[in-house]
Amino acid sequence: MAQKDYYKTLGVDKNATDDEIKKAFRKLAHQHHPDKPSGNAEKFKEINEANQVLSDKSKRAQYDQFGSEHVNQPGAGGNPFGGAGGFDFSGEDLGDIFGNMGDMFGFGGGRGGGRREQRGEDIAVDVELKLRDAVFGIEEEFSLNKLGQCDTCHGSGGAPGTKVDTCKTCGGRGQVVRIQHTILGAMQTASTCGDCRGTGKKPEKECKDCRGTGTHKKIDEIKIKIPAGIHDGESIRVTGRGAAAPHGGQAGDLYVRIHVARDKNLQVQGDDIYSEVHISFPMAALGGEAKTHTVEGEVTIKIPDGVQTGELIRLKGKGGMRRGGARADHLVRVTVETPKKLSRTAKKLLEELKKELE
Repeated sequence: MAQKDYYKTLGVDKNATDDEIKKAFRKLAHQHHPDKPSGNAEKFKEINEANQVLSDKSKRAQYDQFGSEHVNQPGAGGNPFGGAGGFDFSGEDLGDIFGNMGDMFGFGGGRGGGRREQRGEDIAVDVELKLRDAVFGIEEEFSLNKLGQCDTCHGSGGAPGTKVDTCKTCGGRGQVVRIQHTILGAMQTASTCGDCRGTGKKPEKECKDCRGTGTHKKIDEIKIKIPAGIHDGESIRVTGRGAAAPHGGQAGDLYVRIHVARDKNLQVQGDDIYSEVHISFPMAALGGEAKTHTVEGEVTIKIPDGVQTGELIRLKGKGGMRRGGARADHLVRVTVETPKKLSRTAKKLLEELKKELE
């Protein structure tokens, strides 16, 4: 029998650790699994055989000393289902094996192959805020029509006072495991138990109000605090306020997507807030006072003399709320308006000013 290089088959060094061997096997097995369109049954068998030897310390030691011929001899720890191509389930729980393979290849089952608690669906809602409320925070209330926990059975699915026993069909595992014989050897499949719906438990009598599901549609009054300084497009996650899960499982989460309404007088860039002020030429030259809008309402600001169009006047601590609690700045963009029509007196004064400045 020709000697086989198991290290080369998995693409690892002879000094590879157990974790390195496991990672290499998972990657190659996923790539060549026969269920995939690009799968290769023969290559998959070789990869599995190499992994069975190198992942077992005793077999690996025998292989390193004597080679593959000795390891594959009858009685040397070979595949109990015959041939080197099948998966070695000896000494292991079938459900555990299925859980690991299901995670690897994506054909059902959970880790450990045991009962898997169902989880409710996540729900997303949209909330529109005024800019002021986004800056300073606000408490929002709204009604949500969603799948909630049954008030009669409190999510168990059983009629009040009914005894809940271990499911006899799956023995409490929540899954039914079946062995199938294929060209690759013995393979197993697992499916959610139809009697207990994956919970591993079954009440003697189902709740009439929810028909044994533990859930029904109901109106949920939601009250959440919107934190100060939230931005347009951000989301808030409220754990456990999504849809209820069947049979007392974990409820999903609620995601509140924030939309900040546009303000006709204000613009937002990050935490900074901008407004505009239009002033006359004399005020631009001499300075003065003007009114502008902020998130706190209309305020009067000082205009410095000699200000130019496009300059920014900074109002410190009057902008958005930063996450640390400090306020960002408010910036006022100045526009100097040039009059389109002038009286004779105004023209004469400007001509005199022009000569003075020249």
